[in-house]
Amino acid sequence: MNRQEIISLKTGEIKKEVQRELEGRLDIDDDEVLRLIDDKIRLKNRQVALLLSDKLCIRKDVFNAMRRLDVLQDLMDDPAVTEIMVNGMHSIFIEKGGALYDTGRKFDSKERLSDIIQQIVAGANRTVNAASPIVDARLKDGSRVNVVLEPVAVNGPILTIRRFPKVPIDGASLVALGSVSAEVLAFLKTLVKARYNILISGGTGAGKTTFLNVLSGYIPDSERIITIEDSAELMIQGISNLVSLEARNANVEGCNAITIRDLIKTALRMRPDRVIVGEVRGSESIDMLQAMNVGQDGSMSTIHANSAQDALSRLETMMMLHTEIPISALRRQMASGIDIIIHLSRLRDKSRRLMEIREVTGCEKDEITTNPIYVFEEKEEIKGRIYGELKRTNDMIYTEKLRRAGIKTDEI
Repeated sequence: MNRQEIISLKTGEIKKEVQRELEGRLDIDDDEVLRLIDDKIRLKNRQVALLLSDKLCIRKDVFNAMRRLDVLQDLMDDPAVTEIMVNGMHSIFIEKGGALYDTGRKFDSKERLSDIIQQIVAGANRTVNAASPIVDARLKDGSRVNVVLEPVAVNGPILTIRRFPKVPIDGASLVALGSVSAEVLAFLKTLVKARYNILISGGTGAGKTTFLNVLSGYIPDSERIITIEDSAELMIQGISNLVSLEARNANVEGCNAITIRDLIKTALRMRPDRVIVGEVRGSESIDMLQAMNVGQDGSMSTIHANSAQDALSRLETMMMLHTEIPISALRRQMASGIDIIIHLSRLRDKSRRLMEIREVTGCEKDEITTNPIYVFEEKEEIKGRIYGELKRTNDMIYTEKLRRAGIKTDEI
């Protein structure tokens, strides 16, 4: 038996012994737990000589199992880990630096994984069980959590944790990462100040929420902002008159759910200057578009889509499923409400890039017309890294909001 196997064996033994002694004791604090673990380690050291590094490793692993998130705690403590994917008790993957890795870690049992899931969900004031096996929640540090239990999840309890940087990424960081150019960011800053309604599209992990955070940071502090999300993730800085609303799932009886749609309707009675919806994915798209059409200029939201043009098609489909409005009237509403679509993508080198900025110019012959303003053009690939630039393709057509904001059109 090699040293790693010995450490793993002793860790398991100590964990079981500590669990037995803590069973039924609710009043014990972390310091007492650590003292108990240290006592057990000293006893084991008499049987097998352990190095100081071995003792510290065992101490940390046992404590994490008792009072933290077990084998996930080290991953949660690593700021470079952006996503943790638990595919049942035997499989844990992470995303780091844009790439996926198998951690080789696993839980001792399915029951232990279930306990950790319940601990996470309860801490977010949510419930998940066989009757309601899917839940979205948010950790105290802002991380987004999704849980899917059996029987929906065939290979055991599934836990996905999307982590966000403790310090929000700003525009300068996006420029440094190559996600967007300083010129384009200045252009978007001007549009935000001029109160253009903006829809940010992209696939999963393309950086939509991050980009929405950055754009929100350009809103003048004199305005009142209402944010609406499934799970609160936005970290808007510099706005003192800010209200954050979060949807709520139904209770165990299937009642008392508060939807994004409910929150948008409520927000419009709260005297907002702008409404920011984290993501539209259903019937709330109707209310979001109504808000954009009845005075909440400068509102923003995100949507899952494969391109800027596809974002309009997806939004149209969502609305058609939940309204009897004729398609021609629907498209006119969309063309009137949405001013700018920003499309983000994750390229094959795992980098996140702004791919396109498209202006919605109107509706002709019942078809929404758009004007591409910036388009990303790939130039070359060197050692797996993609290089290119956002090229200006056209000037803006709809400049009325710029003039109302006192911005000269030749300045953009």
